[in-house]
Amino acid sequence: MRGQQRVVIGVDSSTQATKAVVVDVGTGRIRGQGRAPHTVTGSDGARESDPEAWWSALGEAVAAGLKESGAEPSAVAGVAVAGQQHGLVVLDAAGRPLRPALLWNDTRSAPQAAALTEALGGPAAWLARTGSEPVASMTATKWQWLREHEPATAEAAAAVRLPHDFLTERLAGTAVTDPGDASGTLWYATTTGAYDPELLDLVGMDARLLPEVAPTGATRVGVLTPAAADALGLPAGIAVAAGTGDNMAAAVGLGLGGAGLLDHPVVSLGTSGTVFAASRTRPAAPGIAGFAAADGTYLPLGCTLNCTLAVDKVAALLGLDREDAEPGGAAVLLPYLDGERTPDLPHASGLLTGVRHDTTPRQLLGAAYEGAAFTVLRALDELLRACGLDPAAPEVRSRPLRLTGGGAQGRVWRDTVRRLSGRPLIVPHHTELVALGAAALAAGAATGTDPVEIAAGWGTGEGEPLPALPRDRAAWERIEGVLDRATPSLLS
Repeated sequence: MRGQQRVVIGVDSSTQATKAVVVDVGTGRIRGQGRAPHTVTGSDGARESDPEAWWSALGEAVAAGLKESGAEPSAVAGVAVAGQQHGLVVLDAAGRPLRPALLWNDTRSAPQAAALTEALGGPAAWLARTGSEPVASMTATKWQWLREHEPATAEAAAAVRLPHDFLTERLAGTAVTDPGDASGTLWYATTTGAYDPELLDLVGMDARLLPEVAPTGATRVGVLTPAAADALGLPAGIAVAAGTGDNMAAAVGLGLGGAGLLDHPVVSLGTSGTVFAASRTRPAAPGIAGFAAADGTYLPLGCTLNCTLAVDKVAALLGLDREDAEPGGAAVLLPYLDGERTPDLPHASGLLTGVRHDTTPRQLLGAAYEGAAFTVLRALDELLRACGLDPAAPEVRSRPLRLTGGGAQGRVWRDTVRRLSGRPLIVPHHTELVALGAAALAAGAATGTDPVEIAAGWGTGEGEPLPALPRDRAAWERIEGVLDRATPSLLS
């Protein structure tokens, strides 16, 4: 590689697409990026994708990114995958999918989640071990659904993987995961940092079907196999990192973790709305997923199913552009179009109330923004408490929210979050934070350096500061009142 700048490849395999970035190891500059779409199928709560299509998309995205970068394949020092969390991938003995993967936002396993909750003795028992309560998004509930509805497929499974595990194994030939993504399965205990034998027994899971858990997402778990190298047009022997879940990678990309910022909250506005922060406090709070982070810290996270897609659906129904919104006035719209996760309302549908003769279409769209932003921000308060912080304390409220995801680029989204939160914002300049976090993991695997330290040095979390706006308490209390009155009679 004499005369060449070394690069790493970070892959973000999300719900809708695979994105790959080619990043200069020394500076963090994105030299090229590629993208390939995914197909999601299903209705009535079902959401599925073909894992083989993820592998094809990864190849397309890497090829496009490498071509745009102008880098020689021999300059690539490492690769890592960050993937959508929780998805259930069941494989045969040859490593081929037995059926489409059940995705995180497949809510068919809500009855299994309720049954598992009771089987262990209630939510508190799960929180004590895993840091999380069973909800339909979690992998163990999907495995239970598969055992009950497709027992022959479950019986035939020779391996069970998460989406990023599946892709990492295709790259390195190694069955491995990381603590971050493993902590979203419900059969991994954050108290011990390992699979929990009693929880495995509870869901009928044989530990031999599961991948080994690497110490961190940046652990070098192998090298690119000849078959993977041929498929990607890269040399064999390139370092492969364990990788992690998409939220954990985003935290790394923002410089959050033991070697960076701790207890600094992030609001991500995408297909789902998420709030998270890296913390040394092991979270165990109702309504919050008590994940591990990719670097050895923790990543408490609140997730709402309905965010940008739900608001865009309302805009389409009204025949408006997504930016054609104004504050909702008396109208309240809870856009729980696909059920909801935080709060845990898997069978909910959208709810509109408070409409008057003078309500305008733009106000209805504004009410959809407010309902989605309120749900995310109320989860933020729960998250801060899980980190041992008081959300109302001045020193906590003065910390800016880092606003990420596709919605962070929208004027109305930014204004709505500022108005309902009363907090200052930082909108990072980079938009591909998951892929950049994966690139930092790849650089960590190639160099042995802490990935959060790498990302902080790259400055990938830096962005545009936006001052706080006066908090719209009237809108907050109006939405909160409707949600409280509608639960459980109208939303369950």
